[in-house]
Amino acid sequence: MNLAKRVATSFVSAQSFRRPLNQFQVTQFFHLSPSHFSKFCTPTNSILHANPNLSSSMMPNSLLEHVLCNDWSAKLEKSLSEGYGSQLSHEAVMYVFKRLTADPRKAQKFFNWLVNVNGFKPNSSVYSLMLRICANKDCMKEFWVIFREMKEKGIVLDGETYKSIFYGFRKSRMDTAAAELEKFYKLTMKENATCDSVNEVVSVIKRSDWGYVVEKELLAKNILLSDEFILGVLKELRDARCPLVKFFEWVEEGLNYEHNSITYNGILRVLPQEDSVEEFWSMLKKMKTAGYDMDLDTYIKVSRSFQKARRFEDAIKLFEHMMDSPYKPSTGEFTILLRSIATRAPSDVDMIFRVVKKFEEAGNTLSKPIYDVIHRSMTGLGQFDEAEKIMETMRNAGYEPDNITYSQLIHGLCKAGRVEEASKVIDTMEELGCDPDIKTWTVLIQGYCRANAVDKALLCFAKMMENNVDADGDLLDVLINGFLSQGKSVGAYQFLTEMANKAELRPWQATYKTLIQKLLGEMKLEEALDLLRGMKKFDYPPFVEPFYQYISKLGTVEDAMEFLKVVSKGCPSVAVYHHIFKSFFEEGRLSEAKDLLYKCPHHIRKHPSICSLFGSTNNHKRRQKSVTTS
Repeated sequence: MNLAKRVATSFVSAQSFRRPLNQFQVTQFFHLSPSHFSKFCTPTNSILHANPNLSSSMMPNSLLEHVLCNDWSAKLEKSLSEGYGSQLSHEAVMYVFKRLTADPRKAQKFFNWLVNVNGFKPNSSVYSLMLRICANKDCMKEFWVIFREMKEKGIVLDGETYKSIFYGFRKSRMDTAAAELEKFYKLTMKENATCDSVNEVVSVIKRSDWGYVVEKELLAKNILLSDEFILGVLKELRDARCPLVKFFEWVEEGLNYEHNSITYNGILRVLPQEDSVEEFWSMLKKMKTAGYDMDLDTYIKVSRSFQKARRFEDAIKLFEHMMDSPYKPSTGEFTILLRSIATRAPSDVDMIFRVVKKFEEAGNTLSKPIYDVIHRSMTGLGQFDEAEKIMETMRNAGYEPDNITYSQLIHGLCKAGRVEEASKVIDTMEELGCDPDIKTWTVLIQGYCRANAVDKALLCFAKMMENNVDADGDLLDVLINGFLSQGKSVGAYQFLTEMANKAELRPWQATYKTLIQKLLGEMKLEEALDLLRGMKKFDYPPFVEPFYQYISKLGTVEDAMEFLKVVSKGCPSVAVYHHIFKSFFEEGRLSEAKDLLYKCPHHIRKHPSICSLFGSTNNHKRRQKSVTTS
C-alpha cells in the first residue's frame, strides 16, 4: 500500500484548508474525582475492586463436571452409574444438555445413558432440546432416531421448536431434511390423539370467561391428565393470561394433579408477556416453595424475552434468582445479558454493576470481554474518570488494554466533542507498544468527520498510511460521508477515484451508490457516470436507477447515449433501452425518445418490446388528439 500512502499524502497536501491547524497541547482526560467516583466504590459496584486472584467459577454439581471433563467411555458410564444411581431430576438433565449443545455426540451418549441406565423418562422439553442439539448435517441419523422415538411415545414436537429447526435446515441448505421434517411434523400432528384432546379443552376454555360453567364442561370430558397434555394446553393458551393461570391452578386444586418441575417450567415459559409479569413472579415463587427449580433452557428463553422487551429489571432479577440456584447461567449467558443492558439501556450503569456483582459473588472472575463491556458503558456516558478506574482494575487482573479498549475510549471522547484529546490516545497507545489498528484509526477519523473537520480527518488518514496501516472500504466510506456532510461532493468524488484507481483500494458498493445519488442531485452527470465506470471495474452491478430519473428529466439524447455506453460492457441489453425510452415517455419527452431510437442499433429499433412501447405511445397520442378535436 505504498502507492496508497503517496496518493493519500498528495491528496491531503493539495487540499486548501480554510484555517491553519493549531498545535494542541495534550489535555489530561483522566481527571480523578473521588467525590464523583465514590458511588462506584460501593459493594454494589465491587468490580472496581476486583480481586484478580479469585478462583475460577466452581462447577454447580459434580455431574456436570463428570460429563464435561471426560471423554465418553465405558469407564465414565460406570462412574456415572455408581455416583448417580437414583433417577436424575428434570432440571439437572436440562442443565447438562444446555452445556452440551456444542457436542452433539456426547449429548447423544449421555441421553442414551439416561434412558437405558439411569431410568430417566424424557419429556417433550428434553426431546425438543435434544432435537435442537442434533439438528445439523453430522447428526441427522441421531436426529431422526429421536424424532421417531417421540412419535412412538405420543410426544408432539412443539411448534416453536419445529419452526426453529425447519428454518435452520433451510438456512443450512438442507432442503431435503427440511421437507422431511415438515412432512413428518404434519403427519404427527394429525395422528396424535393428545393434540385432539388439547384442542377440545382449549376450545372450551376460549369460548367463554373462566368460571363454573367452563369447569363443569371440562369435567364432563373426562380428561386424561399428563405432563404432556398440560404442556400442550399451556402452549395453546399462551396469549390468554387469565385462562392460562386459571387452568393451571384448576388442574391442581380441582383435579388433584400434582404439578412438578416439567409443568412449572412449562407455564413459566409462556407467562413472560407484557401483561402477565406479576403472574410470572408469583408462579416462580410458588414453584420454589414446592421444591422445584427453573431449568436452564426455560431461563434462557424467558431472559431473552425480557431483554427483547427491554424489561431489564425483570431480566436482572431473574438472573439473580438463577445465580442463587444450583443451575447457574453460563459465562456466555451472563455476557449476553450484560451486553444487552449496555446496548439498549446504556445510561443505567447501576444495572450493569448489579449484574457483575452477582456474577462475582458466585466465585467467578471477569474476562477481558466483560471488562470491555463495562468500559464501553463508562466511555459512552462520558464518565472517563470511571473508565480509567476500569482500565486500571483490568490491568491488575492481568489484562492489558488493547485496540478494543482504546477504540472505546476514543469513541467516547469523540462523542463528547473532545476529538483532539481522542487523537492523543493514539500517541499514548504507540508509546505503550499497542499499535493502533485500522478499526481504531477509523473511529478517530470518523470522530473528526462528525465534528465537521474533514481536513484534520485527512491528515489523520495520511498519518495512518505512514504507519503502514492499510485502509479499507469501511474507512473510505467514513471519509466520503465526511466530505458529503460538508457539501464537498466533488472533493469526495476526486478522493474516491484517486484511492480506487491509483491506490487500488476497493470501495464499498454502498459508497458508490451514495456518492452517485449525491452527484446527480447536484447535476454532476459526468462525475456520476465516471463512478458508474468505477463500479464495473470491481464487478459491482451497475447502479442505474437514479440515472433513468435524471436523464429523463434533465438529460439530453447525448447523455442517454453516453449512459448506455457505460452501463454495459458490450451492447446494452434491450431492457436498459426499454427503461430509458419509458422514462422519456413518462416525462412527456417523446421527441427525445424518437431521436434516441433513431440512433439505436437496428436490432433495438426492431425489437418487439420496443416497437410495442412506441406503438402504444403513438396510439395513446392519437386518441388524445381525437378527443381534443371532437
